[in-house]
Amino acid sequence: MASTVLDVRGTVGSSSLRPERVAPEVPASGALRRIPAPALAAGVLSVLEAVGLLALGLARADVVLASPVRPPGWVVAVSLLLLAGWIVLTAGAGAALLDGSTRTLLVLTSVVELAAVSVLGGSAVLLPLPTALTGGLPLPLLFAAAFALPIGKLLLVDAPSARAWVLQGPRVREHRPDPVVVHRSLCALTLGCIALLLGGFAVLNPVGGDPVGPVAGVVSQP
Repeated sequence: MASTVLDVRGTVGSSSLRPERVAPEVPASGALRRIPAPALAAGVLSVLEAVGLLALGLARADVVLASPVRPPGWVVAVSLLLLAGWIVLTAGAGAALLDGSTRTLLVLTSVVELAAVSVLGGSAVLLPLPTALTGGLPLPLLFAAAFALPIGKLLLVDAPSARAWVLQGPRVREHRPDPVVVHRSLCALTLGCIALLLGGFAVLNPVGGDPVGPVAGVVSQP
């Protein structure tokens, strides 16, 4: 009798005592099929910023190393490592937003950029920045552009459409069959044609036996 009571205990109880299942929230506007313009702009800006930082680092590294007064080697190495890591984080933040995975990384990188620019701006008042870093451009213009970029990214990523794009999760990609498996005969035919062309070129244009040019004048001495 006790086992029977235990078996039916979960089905006979009052409905008021049973936990209610809460249905997941579904956005009222429906799923977004295309990436919204604010999310697209913020993601593209982040990726372009990473490309610009890479180009700036490659261009200014030679200038800093060739200058008569250059920082110690460990400072240069740490700066390059930080720059490389920041480039990866910035590009990853933009890609994650474009994919709809998360916007947290882009928000965090933008906030850190604002803090870094603020610290550099405060230090530039007391200690002038080297010309190798500024490129001869006026400091107000540089700091205005440096402030505008992270603020613009924060405003774009905080738009309602960008939030909805991230809330619906990453895009579901269709599973497509491997084209090599589907078109195996076509791949074999293509490889055969390439092999015939390379073989015919090697037969019709044999390599000469005697060297021509400066190599012929080289004399080896013991």
